[in-house]
Parts: sequence; C-alpha cells; structure tokens
Amino acid sequence: MNKPRCTWCGDSELYQTYHDTEWGVPLHDDKALFEFLILEGAQAGLSWITILKKRENYRAAFDDFDAARIARYGAGKIASLLQDAGIVRNRLKVAAAVTNAQKFLEVQSEFGSFDKFIWQFVDGKPKQNAWRSLAQIPASTKESDAMSKELKRRGFKFVGSTICYAHMQATGMVNDHTTDCFRYKELTK
Repeated sequence: MNKPRCTWCGDSELYQTYHDTEWGVPLHDDKALFEFLILEGAQAGLSWITILKKRENYRAAFDDFDAARIARYGAGKIASLLQDAGIVRNRLKVAAAVTNAQKFLEVQSEFGSFDKFIWQFVDGKPKQNAWRSLAQIPASTKESDAMSKELKRRGFKFVGSTICYAHMQATGMVNDHTTDCFRYKELTK
C-alpha cells in the first residue's frame, strides 16, 4: 500500500526512503548536523537527488564528515577531492567545506555544541508548519535569514538563506511535510 507522501519525492525509492526516515526529523547530533551543512552547501544550484546519490561518496571522500580532520585539509587533499568524480567537483564548494569545518569547530568550542548554537534560531524546538501544498512552502523565512546572517558573520560559506532553510527542513528544525503526508502527523506528535 502506498502511503501519502509529500509530492516532491515522487517515485524515486531513494527520495522516498530519505523522506520517510530522515527529512524533517529533529536532529541534535553535531556530526550529522555538520554533514547536512556540507551537503546542503554542495547542493547549491543542483537538485537534492544529485547530492543524495553522491552521499556515500561524500562520506568516504570527506572522512565520514569528521570536522576536525576536514578542518586540517591542505592544498594536496583539496586537489585530490577535485579529481573525485563521486562528489561535486566545484573548487569553491570544496574549499567551503574546509572553511565550514574550521568555523564549525569554533562554534562548538564557544557554545559547547553546534546543536545548541543552530537550534537557537527556532528557540530550541521544531517549528510546526501546516502547509497544504508544496506551493505554499517558502524558500526562506525570517529564521533562515537570521541563521544565514549569523553563519556568514562567523565566516561560514555557502550558507545563504535558502540553503539555511533547506538545512532547517532536513534536520527537523521545521516540519514542512504537507498536511496530507503520513509523516506530517508522525512529526507533530
């Protein structure tokens, strides 16, 4: 039996699995939050399915998103990554991953965790939306604007408001499942 889902995942098994198990689930693990930050930045200008298909390659190429290791990547490692067909080979995005790892570690040091820092933009709890259709879902909000502004102020790269909102959706800071989706009710409990 097919469950009613958000229409964006269509018939793709990969998209459906991601939608059903990850998207919109409140996430408080620093390593996983960092992974989504890097993947959302890599996705800029591309479709999310492109990044999902490359996700395991990213995990392998970027030392399983170990921020401390990535923060130390030098020119040789960056050059190697730019030859890796398993990831998006964009020099600015790869360099941003290194910069963002460094800034991520600074935030962890200052706040005790990245989780504590990033969830402040929604007052520590998921924002429960009630969209009836995808057309109603915004590309950015005042919360993602504030997150973007603060991340940029701290030196992060590829963290525009739209990318920040996608990060908020992916990590459950907002529940943007449409009200007819079976996950909507599960995530409003």
